[in-house]
Amino acid sequence: MKNILSTVPTELYIDGGWQKAGDGAEFPVYDPATEEVLTHVSSATPEDCLRAVDAAHEAGKNWAKTSPRERAEILRKAFELMVERKDYFARLISLEEGKTYAEGLGEVAYASEFFRWYAEEAPRSLGQFSRSPAGNNNILVSHKPVGVCVLVTPWNFPAAMATRKIGPALAAGCTTILKPASETPLTALALASLLEEAGVPAGVVNVVPSRQSGKVVSAMLADDRVRKISFTGSTEVGRILLAQAANKVINCSMELGGNAPLIVLDDADIDQAVEGAMVAKMRNAGESCIGANRIYVHSSLHDTFCAKFSARMAELKVGPGLEEGVDVGPLVNADTRDKVIELVDEAIAAGAQVLTGGKAPQRPGFFYEPTVLVNVKPDSKILHEEIFGPVAPIVTFENDEDVIRMANDTEFGLAAYVFGSNVGRAIGVAQQIEAGVMGVNRGFISDPAAPFGGVKQSGIGREGAHEGLLEFLESQYIAVEW
Repeated sequence: MKNILSTVPTELYIDGGWQKAGDGAEFPVYDPATEEVLTHVSSATPEDCLRAVDAAHEAGKNWAKTSPRERAEILRKAFELMVERKDYFARLISLEEGKTYAEGLGEVAYASEFFRWYAEEAPRSLGQFSRSPAGNNNILVSHKPVGVCVLVTPWNFPAAMATRKIGPALAAGCTTILKPASETPLTALALASLLEEAGVPAGVVNVVPSRQSGKVVSAMLADDRVRKISFTGSTEVGRILLAQAANKVINCSMELGGNAPLIVLDDADIDQAVEGAMVAKMRNAGESCIGANRIYVHSSLHDTFCAKFSARMAELKVGPGLEEGVDVGPLVNADTRDKVIELVDEAIAAGAQVLTGGKAPQRPGFFYEPTVLVNVKPDSKILHEEIFGPVAPIVTFENDEDVIRMANDTEFGLAAYVFGSNVGRAIGVAQQIEAGVMGVNRGFISDPAAPFGGVKQSGIGREGAHEGLLEFLESQYIAVEW
């Protein structure tokens, strides 16, 4: 299946053309299932990225003037092309990121929907007209594209995180420079090729993989022509980028880290809660910012839930994502796997009990067994840090007030899940959780038509829905009399 690599560009995509890095540097892209090198990709320098800014700035003069319908038709074409090539993209994602082929297909379906959704949203950048309350003038409000946008995406959803940013940016009339994660640049480069075929003009989308992430992004943020940064990644890096963006007062959208609680109330349907927990925890082997990081189960249901949930986890087959019958692929790299090992070992040393899993298998690749832990101490790191792996720590609670307090005891506020048969009560609990995205009796919550984003230190702004389009627009008010 690796012959698809021969069709994937490996150079920088700047101003509608493929070119090597200015200094000729390249970096390897690894298969996390084998630890072998898949290919080498050009590594952009700060100077390369500033050339991309040049291209985006020049292209923006005409792109901003195109009609919303014209932009919509290009995005619609991109959607159709991506759906046609779903097998190609699913296999490519699996090769460089590690997720299973089935999950790759799921990501492609999700990612392509952002092109379709924003093809439909492009003509809906509606303004406003009203009469001033004082009656002395009319209020005319229109929307204008922010301008040149730097888009920085993570490795865990290399297609969806790119389209979730590119789609609304192009719909709004903005031009873009995409800096994908160095673990997964191939999907982004393949998307650049697809967008060119869909009719995106030269310079409107530029893709600059680089192993000098900090340097290249800093160089672009220091350029007066860059007016927007949209970043998905860790809170730690987000803080750095926010500080740098402040120097030029750049418009920022930040989708940062999470520590999602999943709460099983005393009246929950156990089977529904187990199924929801499997989806919320094991999507992409747990490498999801909205993945269930902590599971809180009412004491009256604890033993039954744990028995059923751990049995389901133990049944999962671990292996290379493109291997038939595999449920859980490898983690993306050694650092991610080693962090999971450290968190689990620390929890066990503090008294946690392993119901299933609990170790990395002795084989090539960055694998970790699906793991369930109980009797986890409240101060264990595993309850306070993003696990980003297939590990579910379970904690008991006695009443709604206690679990709400425990759920909110974190600097993060991205996602949360509540399961309960009394939907009104479950929603009431959900409304008290400090999170921007919630699931009630449901483990899968992502949707291009819904606003996605966090509160507290999990982010600023929203992606998806109409709100996602507004993130790339500025309102202009004109006082006018006639």
